[in-house]
Amino acid sequence: MPESGGVIELRTPGELDAMRAAGAVVADMHAAVRAAAAPGVRLTALDAIARDVLADAGATSPFLGYAPLATTPPFPGVLCLSVNDVALHGIPTPYELEDGDLLSVDAGATLDGWVGDAAMTYPVGTPRAADLRLVETTEQALAAGIAAAVVGNRVGDISAAVGAVGRAGGCGINTDQGGHGVGRTMHEAPSVPNEGRPGRGLPLRPGLVIAIEPWFLAGGSDDYRVDADGWTLRSADGSRAAHVEHTVAVTADGPRILTAPR
Repeated sequence: MPESGGVIELRTPGELDAMRAAGAVVADMHAAVRAAAAPGVRLTALDAIARDVLADAGATSPFLGYAPLATTPPFPGVLCLSVNDVALHGIPTPYELEDGDLLSVDAGATLDGWVGDAAMTYPVGTPRAADLRLVETTEQALAAGIAAAVVGNRVGDISAAVGAVGRAGGCGINTDQGGHGVGRTMHEAPSVPNEGRPGRGLPLRPGLVIAIEPWFLAGGSDDYRVDADGWTLRSADGSRAAHVEHTVAVTADGPRILTAPR
């Protein structure tokens, strides 16, 4: 989702623990949705499952009602559910999943004032080999970005690590949307693009929390278009897309994934 700038804030170890609690709720949302995603299931049903997880945890959604611009309609779901050529911000519609669809799920939770944000992509029913390769490349890029999130590096090192994997895999990459700071709100400074130059940008210091989120386009083109609903972002060439994300804390002991499964 579109991000906002602002002051860079560093979190204390206690605050990171609180953010981990929010991130665990996000992981639970993903587990419940993935278990239910099958041919014939409506996107609205998956969104309802995620709402139940939030309610059971006493958490709320930073996605629901989100409207970054006055011209943007409030987002109507607690999940972004993006199918096939939709890369980001897919609205939970009554669309019924079909065998062979590629589903990207972006989920967030706010718990005790702290936010977690994570995304996954996986095939529904019978997987296509090309989709599995795309997802593997995107997941490898996320792993490379997380590995670069260490004290002494800069944001550009993360961006360069993510982009190098995507380009090596022949994927299209667009930096209009990308990673971002996470804290009391879903989108904080700094911006973490999915391509960049190493050694550039904000120095990484202990307590910095960022969402690292590669989203790649299988066709190799970097271009996209946005539907009339103001949210749904699709590959311009109709090729499939994948999106993965974790909320990650930079610590003196290395990267800490705050949205990992319990």
